Amino acid sequence: MDIVLKAFLIASFSAIVLNVIFKKFELPTIIGYIIAGIIISQLYHFSGSEEFSHIAEFGIVFLMFSIGLEFSFRHLMAMKREVFLNGSFQMLLCGITCFFIAAYILNLNDKTALIVGFALALSSTAVVLKILNDNGDINNTYGRKALGILLFQDIAVIPLLLLVDVFSSNNQDIAKLILTTLFSVIILFSMLFLIGKYLLDRMLRFVIRASSQEIFILTILFIVIGASFLAHDFGFSYSLGAFIAGVLIAETRYKHKIEADLIPFRDLLLGFFFITIGMQINFNIVFENYIMILFLFVAVQVAKFVISFGFLCLFTKKRSALKTSFSIMQIGEFALAIFALLQAKNMINANTAQILIVTAILTMILTPFVLKHISKITDIVEDFTSNENIKQRLPENKPSNHLVIFGYGRLGQEVVQRIKNTGVSYLVLESDLNLVELGVSRGENVYFANATQEETLKIANIEECAVAIITINNEVKLEMICECLTHFKKPIDTIIQVNGSYKKLLFSSIDENIHVVSSEKVVARTLIQEALECKIRKNL
Repeated sequence: MDIVLKAFLIASFSAIVLNVIFKKFELPTIIGYIIAGIIISQLYHFSGSEEFSHIAEFGIVFLMFSIGLEFSFRHLMAMKREVFLNGSFQMLLCGITCFFIAAYILNLNDKTALIVGFALALSSTAVVLKILNDNGDINNTYGRKALGILLFQDIAVIPLLLLVDVFSSNNQDIAKLILTTLFSVIILFSMLFLIGKYLLDRMLRFVIRASSQEIFILTILFIVIGASFLAHDFGFSYSLGAFIAGVLIAETRYKHKIEADLIPFRDLLLGFFFITIGMQINFNIVFENYIMILFLFVAVQVAKFVISFGFLCLFTKKRSALKTSFSIMQIGEFALAIFALLQAKNMINANTAQILIVTAILTMILTPFVLKHISKITDIVEDFTSNENIKQRLPENKPSNHLVIFGYGRLGQEVVQRIKNTGVSYLVLESDLNLVELGVSRGENVYFANATQEETLKIANIEECAVAIITINNEVKLEMICECLTHFKKPIDTIIQVNGSYKKLLFSSIDENIHVVSSEKVVARTLIQEALECKIRKNL
């Protein structure tokens, strides 16, 4: 007990110091917790303790409970496509691919490689959802798709654990195990549903009347831990029971108060979970097998990203598919539990288990950096494809004395229609693929591109254009495009929209060349008139 207490004190102190420093550099606290775990393992030469592991596991429990609070049964049914369609595609395709990777790299037999492969297909609920919740992206399109896939993965852990029992025992009746599991699922869901429907709201209302904050929090802790224990007693994970409890409470009027009260418990226990992850790293095995670890690190993430992006493109926009794929390409914490179980049942040796665990930890360490800069990373990928798109579709002779239009929204479409009537050459840069396809279907010169990148503008020959017309309402994008235009040596006549009016700017060091178009309500006709005047003056 003394060594555990000392380890707890050192881990807490290390985590506090590291995370205070990391916060100043805007680095995620997850890394600080993992490094604190590494410090403990090096000082006391053990990979963790049973007490630490139990405490850490409840960090995942409270995370899953808080996720359940966000989704009622109606919400889950509304997300059935994200959960069951996207989730099943991801698990099946990534699991089969990772099966071949594990069999080839680790030289495992088919049964073990199958379990390891599907475990590698799991992503980190703890890391991804904590960051998405913190930055608010959980409500974005890609955040909801990532959440749906992660929820399906948590459900898929159940058959994976069943497979471990089946493959590790030669005496078990497979049909009997499957029937027992199905029977347990029916009983568990029925019990929790009945409790939630007929008892939960009445119990919470009774506790609220006591006007005691500590009694209310104690009641919630009892519900969470009780549901987790019930699920575990039926052979399932603690987190599954906590998630169901969260979904049931989401139907009550107290969900927002409960969520606010439990956030400190959740974040603190999640910190312990990441400390135990750091404690599992054995540097001797890491140094001996670093080439295999790096190859596995790259191969698994690339495979998961490519597969996820491939099927998500069938159901959503390219940008959302990219962000979702980047979000779930890591290996998850449930995989660590499966690797430990395989080692306990002698299905993999200690060396193989350590390689898998370290690989998973490295992917989890990388994930906060990816999620923090996911928009920039997605922009880079889109820029590469969009630039190639422009290069392939533009004529060999670059256009000159033409109009470059930024945006193909409602105003952009009206501008294009009026320009076509004048016979002036033009091209449109648009980042929304649906709008690009609409323009192409109309026979218009619309190109998929990120206009905030200088390389894109060079391909569009922006320096030789007559006028640049920006029809975008988004002030942030507008400012970024204007800033990008100022980087060119040659001044560019540009008409922009600001607060419902247009300004005609000549980007130059001479201030008198900058003036405002005088019009209270500028429509496309006024905009085209000003653009044509600029073109005529340039030709003189």
